[in-house]
Amino acid sequence: MKYLLFLCFLMIFAQYSWAQDVVLLPKDETGKYTYYEVVKSTIKDDSLKMRLLSFLANNRKEIKLRTTSDGKLITANGKLIIQKSLAVISHPSGEINYQFNFETGDGKYRFWLTDFEFIPYQKDRYGNFVPSTTVGIPLEKEPKKSAADQWQDYLQQSSAYAANFAVRLKDYLINKAIPLPSPAEKKVISKTW
Repeated sequence: MKYLLFLCFLMIFAQYSWAQDVVLLPKDETGKYTYYEVVKSTIKDDSLKMRLLSFLANNRKEIKLRTTSDGKLITANGKLIIQKSLAVISHPSGEINYQFNFETGDGKYRFWLTDFEFIPYQKDRYGNFVPSTTVGIPLEKEPKKSAADQWQDYLQQSSAYAANFAVRLKDYLINKAIPLPSPAEKKVISKTW
């Protein structure tokens, strides 16, 4: 019995000691949480834009293109589903909407995720989790005492998501070449054999 209790304690301790701490999102000069990164690149600007548009098309459930201008700025809106887990059971407790910006320059590009807003979920009459409101609560807003731990968890999940998103985006922009469209096959129709 002592060994079983000691083994359970050891497993719980090992689980918490291996957990990696997530660095929270920094705030910019306006006081908003922002993930910002500048990356040097040898890839041409137009190729970067094509690769980014391909990345956005492949991840259209998660992020949707909003505008692309003649200049060098591309903006998109994204959504992250926040999962709340109790022991084995997990369900969505809300979503975090954010804005994604991408800009190219000479020999480098930059991107940033900003305007994080939390929209809570509630169960509808069919048992589905749906947004309870359309108005988002900015993550910068200080939570009440009762919801402080939950709000901190939302911040950690959004920080981990932003870091993971940045890794996936950089990997895609570096490694994925966009296939050129193949020319249309010319059909020759003649009446003579």
